Amino acid sequence: MTAPAYGVLRRVSASASVLLENNPSSMTLEGTNSWVLRAPGASAAVVVDPGYRDLEHLELLADVGAVELVLLTHHHPDHAEGAPWFAERVGAPVRAFDPALCLGAESLVDGEIVAAGGLEIGVVHTPGHTGDSVSLRTEGQILTGDTILGRGTTVLHDLGDYLRSLRKLVTLPEATLGLPGHGPELPDLASTAREYLAHREQRLEQVRSALRVLGADATPRQVVEVVYADVDRALWAPAELSVRAQLDYLRSEVGE
Repeated sequence: MTAPAYGVLRRVSASASVLLENNPSSMTLEGTNSWVLRAPGASAAVVVDPGYRDLEHLELLADVGAVELVLLTHHHPDHAEGAPWFAERVGAPVRAFDPALCLGAESLVDGEIVAAGGLEIGVVHTPGHTGDSVSLRTEGQILTGDTILGRGTTVLHDLGDYLRSLRKLVTLPEATLGLPGHGPELPDLASTAREYLAHREQRLEQVRSALRVLGADATPRQVVEVVYADVDRALWAPAELSVRAQLDYLRSEVGE
């Protein structure tokens, strides 16, 4: 795959720059986007999702200058594993929705406004990919972690939560810039969220159709073999996780 230059801090907006970690894979796309937020003229920055404990990447990230806060969008190691080392290196606290990830500070709260980096950063709890996923909104842009990717769709933990999170994001103002945890920026996040909702409804109907053929007790793998028959088999393992979430969602509907 073609990737932007690794190890080069790239400005995306007046207050956001990105450093791409060199960890490409089918799950991380080109790699993890570590975001640096700082208002023009601010003396210190906020770093979001330092990535793996990849010391080369983390040292480059430390070169951005003073860092007053580290924020995590969720607990997965490609976003959070390097946070303790990085936080000690730059002398900054770590905040996340999950208290277990926090260092020297309290956990994030849905609806909270975090004042740091000369910015006001709004916390939006957007579970679905994980239970602790948050999106961070500031200055006409929103960092989505893995809730919405720059390309393709994300793996799900809980579909019901995820649909509710997407419905939050579709209410964003037009042309709100999406800054994802993987992949390129999104020029209109609300539009992308609407596309994700339509895609999820389509996949749900495909799963329902597969169950009508396979039977109500079909396994996630059996459903994947039908619904994702035209998809590269290298992606079947993450697809199975999403199908499991879809089956749980559909079976919970039946049980209600």
